Amino acid sequence: MSALKPLKKAVLPVAGLGTRFLPATKAMAKEMLPVVDRPLIQYAVDEARAAGIEQFCLITGRGKTAIVEHFDVAYELEKTLEERGKEDILADLRTITMEPGSIVTVRQQVPMGLGHAIWCARAFIGDDPFAILLPDDLMLCDVPCTAQLAEAYRETGGNVVAIEEVPRDRVNRYGVLDVAEDKGRLVSVKGLVEKPPPEKAPSNLT
Repeated sequence: MSALKPLKKAVLPVAGLGTRFLPATKAMAKEMLPVVDRPLIQYAVDEARAAGIEQFCLITGRGKTAIVEHFDVAYELEKTLEERGKEDILADLRTITMEPGSIVTVRQQVPMGLGHAIWCARAFIGDDPFAILLPDDLMLCDVPCTAQLAEAYRETGGNVVAIEEVPRDRVNRYGVLDVAEDKGRLVSVKGLVEKPPPEKAPSNLT
């Protein structure tokens, strides 16, 4: 049996129009919406880095240049902060900058859904394992979600997806898992039932 490849790559689909966040996203990418002192995209990248991810592929669309620029070196800004003695702020700013070659962008010319966005990253992915992070889903956990998934991948060697429990009376709004084996925090899945009525739902996991 071949050795398990380490998880070092992540794909972040950021080409969406952000219609659920209108009017805030009319002129701003939803991934750049601030939460406290950082944009959403920064939380996703920080979480991935903490889980050992080293290479990132951003699937972008029109009007998303600010996302790429966020991770670039801002020479004028850094020079101004240095001249004004803002060393603490400058140090924080430099932690954002990505290593050369560690981040690439791929344009999804036509919005054709999440699956197509991941397909656009096929050259970046190659035959390597990879994580998918959706930056507009901000999850705060004691152990970050990506780290939990990476550990589950190392344990199982297979595909792993983060899921959540929903109230039984709301399962008809989601695709619900048909579980083959339940091991507590880890379940194996044999199928998916799309928006079932509560009385016919195989589980409350989505």
